[in-house]
Amino acid sequence: MNALSTHTDWISRAETDAEIPAIREINLAAFDTAEEAGLVDALRADPAWIGGLSIFSAGPDGKPVGYALLTRCHVDDTPALCLGPCAVLPEHQNTGAGSAAIRAVLEAAEQAGENFVIVLGHPNYYPRFGFTRASEYGIRLSIDVPDEALMALSLSSEPLPSGTVRYAAPFGI
Repeated sequence: MNALSTHTDWISRAETDAEIPAIREINLAAFDTAEEAGLVDALRADPAWIGGLSIFSAGPDGKPVGYALLTRCHVDDTPALCLGPCAVLPEHQNTGAGSAAIRAVLEAAEQAGENFVIVLGHPNYYPRFGFTRASEYGIRLSIDVPDEALMALSLSSEPLPSGTVRYAAPFGI
């Protein structure tokens, strides 16, 4: 293992145009298909895109290795954010690079005054960031997903709203 693979002091920041190719490569490498990389590209052109909420993590060399994205969604008519895709280059997985990007994007959202975040993901991973089962708040999707995979987080003292999550059009949900 090289030193970067075990590095724990990740630097996270919002993407600029210069990082777009590296972020695409992270998503292509982290997933079995190009679907997530294409989704990020489509979201960049969608009204759901929010500047400053596409975050990457890098080691001392500055090379992006982890990624997390928040885009606008709604729970019924209440504005919220959707977390995902989140990805890490395979050789840097389990090093904290993904957690660093997720923590940074959630902090950026909170600082921007956002209140709610929804994630559809691994139920053993996202609770470490404060996510809990969305169904406990009456939050659901219009498609069938495992109950434990849909999670929600309040970034403020506002209670989570109940209703059906409406994702940005590129998600196809």
